[in-house]
Amino acid sequence: MSGNAASPAVEPRTELEVLREVEQRVLWLATATVDHANRVRPNPGGLKVGGHQASSASIVSIMTALYLRHLGPEDRVSVKPHASPVLHALEVVLGQLDAAHLTTLREFGGLQSYPSRTKDPVPADYSTGSVGIGATAPIWGALARRYVGAHFNPQPHGRQWSLVGDAELDEGAVWEAVLDPMVASLGEVVWVVDLNRQSLDRVVPTMGATRLEGMFAAAGWQVLTVKYGRVLTELFARPGGEALRRRIDDMTNPEYQRLLRHGAERARTVLPGEGPGAPAVAALVAGLDDEHLMAAVRNLGGHDLAALDEAFDAIDDTRPTVVLAYTLKGYGLATEGHPQNHSALLTGEQLHELAARVGVDPERPWAPFAAGSAAAELCAAAGARLRRAAVPAPPTLEVPTDLGRTPSGTATTQAALGRTLLDLNRAAPEVGARVVTVSPDVSSSTNLGGWVNKVGVWAEAERENWFADDSETILHWRERPTGQHVELGIAETNLVGLMGELGATWSRWAQPLLPIGVMYDPFVARALEPWSFGIYAGGQSILVGTPSGVTLAPEGGAHQSITTPSIGLEQPGCDTWEPAFALDTEWCLLAALGNLGRPGGRSAYLRLSTRGVDQTLAAVPTDPAARERRRRQVVAGAYTLRRRDRPGVTLVAMGALVPEALTAADRLEAQGTATDVVVVTSPGKLFEAVQARAGHSDAPTWILDAVLGADRAVPMVTVLDGHPHTLAFLAGVRGVRASHLGVTQFGQSGDLASVHRHHHLDADAVVAAALDVLG
Repeated sequence: MSGNAASPAVEPRTELEVLREVEQRVLWLATATVDHANRVRPNPGGLKVGGHQASSASIVSIMTALYLRHLGPEDRVSVKPHASPVLHALEVVLGQLDAAHLTTLREFGGLQSYPSRTKDPVPADYSTGSVGIGATAPIWGALARRYVGAHFNPQPHGRQWSLVGDAELDEGAVWEAVLDPMVASLGEVVWVVDLNRQSLDRVVPTMGATRLEGMFAAAGWQVLTVKYGRVLTELFARPGGEALRRRIDDMTNPEYQRLLRHGAERARTVLPGEGPGAPAVAALVAGLDDEHLMAAVRNLGGHDLAALDEAFDAIDDTRPTVVLAYTLKGYGLATEGHPQNHSALLTGEQLHELAARVGVDPERPWAPFAAGSAAAELCAAAGARLRRAAVPAPPTLEVPTDLGRTPSGTATTQAALGRTLLDLNRAAPEVGARVVTVSPDVSSSTNLGGWVNKVGVWAEAERENWFADDSETILHWRERPTGQHVELGIAETNLVGLMGELGATWSRWAQPLLPIGVMYDPFVARALEPWSFGIYAGGQSILVGTPSGVTLAPEGGAHQSITTPSIGLEQPGCDTWEPAFALDTEWCLLAALGNLGRPGGRSAYLRLSTRGVDQTLAAVPTDPAARERRRRQVVAGAYTLRRRDRPGVTLVAMGALVPEALTAADRLEAQGTATDVVVVTSPGKLFEAVQARAGHSDAPTWILDAVLGADRAVPMVTVLDGHPHTLAFLAGVRGVRASHLGVTQFGQSGDLASVHRHHHLDADAVVAAALDVLG
């Protein structure tokens, strides 16, 4: 043959083959990222770095198919926490992230352990990491988008994807969200379950997939199951194939996982089993070479790119969809299918074997695809398709600080909430239009009835109110697209999940909302973890806990809240207020609203009460300048309600127990002890001032001198309807003797006087404590 004869033509690769090359590169990058964090980067402290090579490997195929072929720029994805390395690997191949960042996983200031909207260099669509919360966030993101579209301007439609590990479905919050009546119509919601049948410690003993299918279907979801890939499907069509399918279907999870760890010879013995179909299965596998056999037993649908394509193309956009994709934990790694592979690391030798298999030089682990290659062009095209326009700055909302009313008579801080919202709507309608209230079926019992009657309940289409002509109906349930109240079922986790996404619309679509969620204060602790996670993810909202404390006396110990007053001392990104009077409530709520819907904004928690208090006790100054001074002090955390020239003792009270402190002050003064009364509205603000005075922050400190000046350094009694440690730090401001009254035990039902007396919260207890500290 002549030396210059034409070379044989090279058959062009299919797009699926190119996609498989990208998938293998993503597997490598994710695995090498975790390896670098644990084995390459110096770790002088010796602390375990961690990472999840096996959990990442199980979802690589799903995420590659999704990002490279199915996502659009308006789609948003919540990625399961342990797949963070896969997300960052995809960001690199799509041109969104410099590969140098892959060496910073779990390094201070580097890539976060789990996807983060606020701390990763490429903000994740949803922060994940707390089991169940990231999975459900896209549901609330879908509702938030629809709400913004109904009230302001329609937003581009996109799907809301959740990539969920099957073990995450054990979390009850997942099912609270799936079952909420508002979810059934959200056709843009798609969950893809990485069904690898392993949890952190073990192989899940029962299959569970059939049960999951039934549970999702019963909730009105479309269910798509991707169980087997093309290799197994082809074998099922051969003689003996149906017996093989039954055999694999009937295997327990542990038996199947053990099969994956066998070599070909042992697999031929084990795979047929002992049932009536065993001879047919044995005959079928006898005709397969070792490579074909071992590829077949691990050929699940969640790793078959074509099968995933078909499933994603079959999504019905008229209802939520769940795709149950069978996968292998550790797919493609030496740890594949091992029951303890959750945090296992490949050895150096195993990593080099992986590099050789996927065609990567381990000495250049982050090298990109060759310029002009089919893989590079596929990634570039997908990256260009997914590029989003920058979100413009949100409009600035001018929230008034004082609505000008001075309440009189007897009122509760709980009722003041609804009253303030109605007054705000009249005084500043452009701000009132941004308020959206959310409640888990307690609108009327938390005094939102007037507000709901005024603004209506939000629904995507107007619904008939069958009780509109009923004269005995007090709460008018008018559901319409212009409504500003969203009612969920009795699930506090759902409530705060929605609040977090409503509070993030300013950063997603430049449309700020002012979300206020209302629930009974005893249940704030139940909602605290997901609400805290929402704050971490950038959602700004106001949580109102009401009614609170043991002041809800007839409800007894089952409904009392003890530790909630200290939440504001401890929760990052959150201000807290517990006002005593209606006007204090108004000022605090307006201040909280002014902090929402903008860069650098903060969430807030208001603890309100059903106890009626004589509003004249507030002694609101009539002079405008003095009134403004009082307002500033209320918002800053405290004010002096009674101030004596030479006090002998200071009574510090918060919330519903201010009347007891005032009564006690009268009695002490009748005995000849001049008494200051300080009303605390925010222990969190005061503690920030104390820390700043010690040089630990740059918060303002003026409020400490205003209410606890050096000339006020006298013995102190603190009292609140909650745990006494909340205010105990105030004694250290001037280093005075102190006694701290509050609630430290579960109570019982009773009238208010009896309950206060039982917990030593009444005026008698305050007087006695004052006499004790006076010696």
